[in-house]
Amino acid sequence: MNAVPYWRLSGFYFFYFAFVGAMSPFWGLYLKSLAFDAVQIGVLMSLLQVMRIFAPNIWGHIADRFGRRTAIVQIAALASVVVFAGVFVDDGFWWLFAVMAGLSFFWSASLPLVEAMTLSHLGERASAYGRIRLWGSVGFILMVVGLGYAFDHVPIAWLPWAVLVVMVGILACARVIPDAAIPPHPPDHRSVWDIVRRPEVASLLAGCMLMSVTHGPYYTFYSIYLVDHGYDKSTVGWLWALGVACEIGIFLLVPRIFARMPPPRLLLLSFALAVLRFLLIAWGVDSAWLVWGAQTLHAFTFGTYHAAAVALIHLHFRGRYQARGQALYTSLSYGVGGTLGGLASGLTWDAIGSAWTFTLAAASAALAWLIYALWGQTKPVPARVR
Repeated sequence: MNAVPYWRLSGFYFFYFAFVGAMSPFWGLYLKSLAFDAVQIGVLMSLLQVMRIFAPNIWGHIADRFGRRTAIVQIAALASVVVFAGVFVDDGFWWLFAVMAGLSFFWSASLPLVEAMTLSHLGERASAYGRIRLWGSVGFILMVVGLGYAFDHVPIAWLPWAVLVVMVGILACARVIPDAAIPPHPPDHRSVWDIVRRPEVASLLAGCMLMSVTHGPYYTFYSIYLVDHGYDKSTVGWLWALGVACEIGIFLLVPRIFARMPPPRLLLLSFALAVLRFLLIAWGVDSAWLVWGAQTLHAFTFGTYHAAAVALIHLHFRGRYQARGQALYTSLSYGVGGTLGGLASGLTWDAIGSAWTFTLAAASAALAWLIYALWGQTKPVPARVR
C-alpha cells in the first residue's frame, strides 16, 4: 500500500458508512415514531436514493471536466451538514421531504468520486480496494450496534444528533483526502454513451439496478419488520452488524476470490444468492436461526456483488470517464433501483403484506441474474481514436 493514502481514504469510508449505519436501520423507525404511515415512510426513505439518479452524474461530469474531484467532495460534505441541520427545525412531512431531498443531492456526490480516486491511487493494485473499503463496513457495524443498544434505553428521537456527529466526521475526512492523477486513455475520444450501449455494459448496469430494487424493502422496512415480529432493537442492531461483518470478511478475501473466480461469474453468484436470501427473509422471519443465517448471505448480496460491480465499471470506463462511470453505476443502481425498490415496498407493504414484498424482491434478483447471464460477457472497451 506504499504511496496510497490508506488511512485518509479509509477514514472517509469509515464515517461515510457509519452514516449509512445510522440511517438505513434506524431512520425508518425514527419516521415511524413521528407517526408517518408506510407510504410516507417509503417516500421519505426513497429520497435517500432518488437524488442519486441525477446528482452523481451532475457531479461526476463536473469532476471529469475540470479534474477537481477533491474540491467537489469537500463542498458536498459541507453542504450535506448544513442541509441536514434542517431536521432540527421541523418534523412535518413536507419539511422532511425537502431536507432529505437536499441532503441526498449533496451526500450522493461524494462516494462515486472517492471510489474513482481510490481506484486511481491503487492503479494496477485494484484488487487491494477491499482493504480500504472494509473500513466503511467497520464504521457501519460500530454505528448500528451502538445505536441498537442505545435505543433500547433512550428515545429514538436522539438519532438525528448521532447522524449529525457522523456527518461532521465525513466533512473532516473530506478535508484531507488527496486527489490522484487521471492517466490518459484511448477511449477518451469516444462518447460515454458508446460505452453504455455495449451489451455487456448495459446488462451490467441493468443487473445492478435490479439488485438495488431487490434491496429496497430491506433498507426501508427490515428493522420495522423485525421489531414487528418480536425482535428487540439491540438484536436488530446485531443482525445488521452480522451482515456487514460477513461483508468485511469478503473484502479481505477479494484478491484471492478474484484469482479464482472472475468478476462476471462472481456477479452471477451474488444475484443467485440474493434470491435465496430474500426468500428466507420473507418466509423464515419467525425462525431466529433462519434470520441469522440469511444475514450471513450479505457477504455475497453486497460484499462480492459490490466488489465485482465496481471492478467491472472500472474496467469499462477508462481514463477521464472513471468518475462518470462510477457515478453512472451509483445513479442507475442505488438511485433508480433504490428509489423504485423503496417506493414499491411502501406501496406493497400494507397492500399484499411484508412476506410477499420480500418475495417480489427475490424475483427482482432472479431477473438480474437472467439479464446478466444472457448479455453480460465482459470485454474491455476497445480503443478508437477519431
